[in-house]
Amino acid sequence: MDYIANGLKEALRIIFSFEREFLSIVAVSIKVSFSSTLLAAITGVPFGIFIAQKKFPGRDCVFTLLNTLMSLPTVVVGLMVYSFLSRRGPLGELGLLYTLSAMIIGQFILIFPIISGLTVTAVRSLDKRIKTTVISLGADSVQGFWMFLREARLGIAAAIIAGFGRVFAEVGVSMMLGGNIKAYTRNITTAIALETSKGEFALGIALGIVLLTVAFTINFFLTKLQKRLK
Repeated sequence: MDYIANGLKEALRIIFSFEREFLSIVAVSIKVSFSSTLLAAITGVPFGIFIAQKKFPGRDCVFTLLNTLMSLPTVVVGLMVYSFLSRRGPLGELGLLYTLSAMIIGQFILIFPIISGLTVTAVRSLDKRIKTTVISLGADSVQGFWMFLREARLGIAAAIIAGFGRVFAEVGVSMMLGGNIKAYTRNITTAIALETSKGEFALGIALGIVLLTVAFTINFFLTKLQKRLK
């Protein structure tokens, strides 16, 4: 048990001394996760709204596919993107493998179904009479549509937060596409895996504390958001 206590003590020292390697690892995680979540939100939310609102042949199949892809393993996404970005792959000439861009692409693919699928669920769960009621009170169709979406804002916000939480804690995509390169693509989860395999627990514990803190912050923010929007 001594090594755990000593590791925790050293982890706290690393956190509060703001060591350069520690800050670099955290910065990579935040940068990549925010970038991939922003891209997935910009594309996934409109796509989810479209699926929920428009009727077309095969819509139910698309929704079922989104739900299925929500549980897509990270290593499968990593393998798929790796096959395209490797030197023998069709996009190998772009030189994106083992870069932050490759990690962002992989994480975007991972959470696009999550944000889209949860957006569909949020919009579908609304009372369809909201839009018609607003229009009957004098609003035009565009205003009625935006009022309808306003009622879905909590579900959409939850979808985006869930997407961010998913990519911030994933390891498969980051390891396979980023390569865990020190001071470049090494993020929190890949660093924890590396340090643990080396028997160096202090940095791993420090990074684990950051992960838990972010997870708590996300849930705290979501709870506050739910109370505000009710």
